Order: sequence, then structure tokens, then C-alpha cells
Amino acid sequence: MTDHEPEAAWLIATRTAAVVIPTFNERDNVPKLIATLFGLYPEIHVLVVDDHSPDGTSEVVRALQPQYSNLMLLDRERNPGFGASYRDGFRRILAEPWCRSVITMDSDFSHPPPVIRHLLEELADHDVVVGSRYVAGGSVQNWNLRRRLLSRAANFYVRAALGMRVRDLTSGFLCMRREALESVPVGSTDSDGFAFLVELKYLFRRSGCRIAEYPISFDERREGQSKMSAGKMWEAFWMPWRIRLR
Repeated sequence: MTDHEPEAAWLIATRTAAVVIPTFNERDNVPKLIATLFGLYPEIHVLVVDDHSPDGTSEVVRALQPQYSNLMLLDRERNPGFGASYRDGFRRILAEPWCRSVITMDSDFSHPPPVIRHLLEELADHDVVVGSRYVAGGSVQNWNLRRRLLSRAANFYVRAALGMRVRDLTSGFLCMRREALESVPVGSTDSDGFAFLVELKYLFRRSGCRIAEYPISFDERREGQSKMSAGKMWEAFWMPWRIRLR
């Protein structure tokens, strides 16, 4: 970019954007992701929300903070869980007056960091943008047929149960306006795992948020330990009806 060329809107938006990343035993992945994010978006903010990982993930992040001034850490010692990590992470980042948008993603590179700029571009006309595997142009890599069918069936089931049009309701790759997060009662949710991701999107729709989907290529996790268990997948099965009955 020359002195006479205007900065791209997405680049400007990164200055007031925060990426919230929940972690548990991700010491091998998180330094690579942090370096990638700041390499692509030098002025973005990153909040790692670690569930007091036994492998020392939080210590690794803490050691990187002198190198990256916009790197933040929330080391959680109580109430472990995927949904609780995001609830605490949202509360922490929304306390920052500079924050205008929040991005959520996994720490294992299953969500492609280069797509963040496109999510921010889409946010100019929407309140929430979902990084979606199941819209035209989206895909899943390194999954067997059984897992592909299970994921598609789960999304179809949840869409039908909740009457929603979002095709990838279990996606954890989101870009949200601050106002969208503040418009929904995230703190009063008690779901975890995939169910939390579903409930969050349902709350956005109920609040009247404009939701868009942007195609991504989802790649299977590289290393580390997933927070998604069989029990959390089962929770996602009955959670739509619990959400509707509220």
C-alpha cells in the first residue's frame, strides 16, 4: 500500500477486533496460531481463555505476551468447559471499550485464519457472520464418510427443531458485532459444547440480528485435545427442545 492508497476497511476493523480462543492442553498449537494471527493481522487483539491446562498452555501464552502487546490471557481455574470459557471470555473482552467486534475460533487451525478478513468485511452489512462448512464453496477436510454424514444430519436436525436457516449451526468460527453480543443474554446460558454454539446462534436470531454465512474449508485438528466429548454431542441432541421450551 502506498501513501496515497486508502487502507482496506477490514484492515482498519482489525484494530478494534478481538479473537477469543478457548484452550485446553493446546501448548503445541497455540504458539503457532498466535504467530499466524499476528502475522496476518498485526493490530488485532487475541484473548486466549485457558481452562488451567495441565500441559502448561497458559504458561506458554504468558511467555509470548512480551512479544505481542495485544495478546491477552484469561486463566480459568473454576467451572471448566467450552461454553463457560466463552461466557467468561466474552465478559472479559466486552469490558474493553475499544472492542467493536469479536471473533471466535478453535486453536487447532481447523478454522483458517486468512478467512478472518472476509468475515470482517461481511460484518459491514451484518451483525453476525458464521464461517460455514455447509454453504456453497464450503468444505470439510480429513473426515470419513460416517463423520460427514453425522455432522450434516445433526445440523439438519437442529435447523428443523429450531426453525432456523443457518446451515452450519454447530460452527465455532464466528464474527460478531459488539452490539450483537450485548443484545443477547449469553451470561444466562448454561449449555456447553456444540449445544452452546447452537444456543448462541438461536439467541442472535431471536434478538433480530442479521446473520450471514461465509464458506470455509474446515480442516481436522492437528494436535492437542478437543473439548468436544460424546456427552457434549448428546447434549446438542436434546438442547434444541430445551431452548425452545424456555
